[in-house]
Amino acid sequence: MKLGLGLYRDSLNVENFKFTRQAGATHVVVHLVDYFKGKNPNLSRGSELEGWGTTTNQGKLWTYEELIEIKKSLNEHGLIWEAIENFDPAHWSDILLDGPRKKEQMEDLKTIIRNVGKAGIPIIGYNFSIAGVWGWTKGPVGRGEAISIKFDENDIDHQRPIPKGMVWNMVYDPEAPKGTVSPISDIELWQRLEYFLKEIIPVAEENGVRMAAHPDDPPMDTLRGTARLVNQPYKYQNLLDFVPSPANGLEFCMGTIQEMSEGDIYESIENYTKQKKICYIHFRNVKGKVPKYQEVFVDEGDIDMIRVLKILKKNHYEGILVPDHSPEMSCESSWHAGMAFALGYMKGAMQAIDKEEV
Repeated sequence: MKLGLGLYRDSLNVENFKFTRQAGATHVVVHLVDYFKGKNPNLSRGSELEGWGTTTNQGKLWTYEELIEIKKSLNEHGLIWEAIENFDPAHWSDILLDGPRKKEQMEDLKTIIRNVGKAGIPIIGYNFSIAGVWGWTKGPVGRGEAISIKFDENDIDHQRPIPKGMVWNMVYDPEAPKGTVSPISDIELWQRLEYFLKEIIPVAEENGVRMAAHPDDPPMDTLRGTARLVNQPYKYQNLLDFVPSPANGLEFCMGTIQEMSEGDIYESIENYTKQKKICYIHFRNVKGKVPKYQEVFVDEGDIDMIRVLKILKKNHYEGILVPDHSPEMSCESSWHAGMAFALGYMKGAMQAIDKEEV
């Protein structure tokens, strides 16, 4: 097992590279999505398109030259680039929405995968979702009033339709015509996934890249009028069985799996590590399940993190563990403090497990 940290494009700098190594991590998962954070004052349609932000990518592909330059910077600071997390919504909006440009976008994704493989980056994480991550509330709800995330179905209108021009809670087309995305059934969404996997997995396998699927968070049955793909642990198996391949794998988010209404996280980790299908792990803890849960510090919550590490060791898991979200602590650099706490816990627990007979 290896310790990693997730960094966004705007945090790819020397200070954060040094922080990552100082905290004991050796590997990095990079979010390359370019977007304007918060409400974009240039949106012509105002609050209707509010979400996480507006992608500024406009379909620009990640080039080999761009990737290798980032990789060089990471390597110079003793870090290994393990994975890219998530395509830009502008790269595959019509694949997700079954739009007129889906074949063109599929060819673009294949080009990206070839560039990623050529650059020697082994994993691309993705979340095949229409609504994406939506409905969270962020505030001083954590231990000691740490800033953290909670979800309560009673606090949201979970059937609020998605405006056209938005997918995965991000605006990809600010000038899209008014209207909303049509309801999408479970069958339709799985058909779209099947098209995606049958096109992309052979290219990924040929180029030495593993595709790692993230489960749905929040793991509702439906969200904003659209079905959710992997909202129960067994549905991961359905995804794997669509296109059996070493390149078809999982981005195993422990918090999301624990939030699900059914299944057992320890059985799931046992099952998927035995199959060698877990590419990397979001190592985080939660309290509660849908329709109401809260993200908490790694040392509290409903998951026995030490038990998880013992299963991983027993099944010879060799991938990385990433703290993913961590409550933000009350200091000048709240994100760094929260991540340092999580990484320190993980580093110590991993060292202790390494010395045990499992």
